[in-house]
Amino acid sequence: MAEKTRKKWEIGRLFQTLNYFEIIPFISCLQRLFKKNKPNQKKMEKILVAGATGGVGKRVVNLLLENNYEVRALVRDSKRAKEILGKNADKVELFEANIVIPETLTPELMKGISAIICCTGTKVQPKEGDTPNREKYYQGIKFYEPEVVDIPEKVEYEGIKNLVQIAAKTLRKGEKILFDFTNPTQDVKETWGALNDVVMGGVSESNMKLIPNRALFSGNVSTENNGGFASVRSRNFAPALDLSEYEGIELRIQGDGKRYKFISRCEGKWDGISYCYSFDTMHNCWLTVRIPWRDLIPVFRAKTVWSEGKFDPSKVYSMQLMLSKFEYDGALNPKFSTGKFGLEIEYLKAYGGKHKPQFIMISSAGVTRPGRKDLNLEEEPPAVRMNDQLGGILTWKLEGENALRDSGLNYTIIRPCALTEKPGDKALIWDQGDKIKGQVSRDAIAALCLQAMEKPEACNKTFEVKEEEQQGKTNWDTFFTNLQID
Repeated sequence: MAEKTRKKWEIGRLFQTLNYFEIIPFISCLQRLFKKNKPNQKKMEKILVAGATGGVGKRVVNLLLENNYEVRALVRDSKRAKEILGKNADKVELFEANIVIPETLTPELMKGISAIICCTGTKVQPKEGDTPNREKYYQGIKFYEPEVVDIPEKVEYEGIKNLVQIAAKTLRKGEKILFDFTNPTQDVKETWGALNDVVMGGVSESNMKLIPNRALFSGNVSTENNGGFASVRSRNFAPALDLSEYEGIELRIQGDGKRYKFISRCEGKWDGISYCYSFDTMHNCWLTVRIPWRDLIPVFRAKTVWSEGKFDPSKVYSMQLMLSKFEYDGALNPKFSTGKFGLEIEYLKAYGGKHKPQFIMISSAGVTRPGRKDLNLEEEPPAVRMNDQLGGILTWKLEGENALRDSGLNYTIIRPCALTEKPGDKALIWDQGDKIKGQVSRDAIAALCLQAMEKPEACNKTFEVKEEEQQGKTNWDTFFTNLQID
């Protein structure tokens, strides 16, 4: 029942709400004008790059940032990492650890991570005393007599196994983290804003606060002035999210026994059609709520509009959490009461998606060749010929690959031929069976990592890769399609 006393309508709070969600025409026009020179909205995925200061790793970091991913870099020395990453160091979350020391790979390393790109490797440097007069060439590539600094078994096998084991405990197949409130970024903090019944004359109040390891949607809901709802809503995603390959949304929540609504929209309008799902909570009890797309109800101002059809997950513009007096079509929320409320949220994520690579590993062409009797070593690349002198580096890389294959994670293993510092302006050629020789740019391998991460066709495949001799472009749409699954 509505309270009889009528409180003063806070028009200032209405202005703040409309301004936050860029609804006031003149002000929102200015906001969009100033946003033109700002970077695009961050993708709701955080990628862990292991070996982020290496030749390929630092390129992967740069490309991820250019494509608006959040990046956590696993590095052995943060100070040195800042020097190597330069101006991008402040945009990256540095995590100091060592894959060969499992105690340093704490659970915090994997918090909020969607995928891993592993660019680690044994450190190899020219032998002491090598000079340009002792330069050697293989297929036009200059190299010096190498000397191993690290222990290949520790780095290429045991280190990889350590990293794979902690990843396998955390990463789940077919999921996409949208909002991780256990480890929020600045973008997450700035995305959600209060949207209460002040827009219709009411006096309810709410906000979204970040507390340790979760977000708290709380406030005071009132039915005065014909009000009766409080909510928090995200700003419109730009561009809209394409979640069409997933089955629905999963929330991890702890409530107060009340019934709440999850709301999403397939259009960028402020007051357009919304798609709603009501869910109950238990007092001080953590629950996992799964909301299939098919169960979202088309609603306009609390009235169902079935003529609008089903929810379209290919264009998700916003998300919202609400406590409302009303259900739908005039029915009342059976668990509604005025006064204070609180809903804690650990995360929102999409579930039931196609399997994409979760762990992308940079290995090396030639890992299966050492010891083979049918090969002429004089015709093989230096790493194959000198495998024994280099501590069995290729042998242990293969063991690291096998540790990943046995982990149960979705993976892609990339075996580049000889790496160069040349621009990545040539088309890539792949093969399987560890037969091809040649060279490939580190820039090209970094680009390949990003492509593999988003392609279900790259899942659970191992391949060797080199560059064409002539300049050209790689057709990423077909690159992974004919690869054989391991």
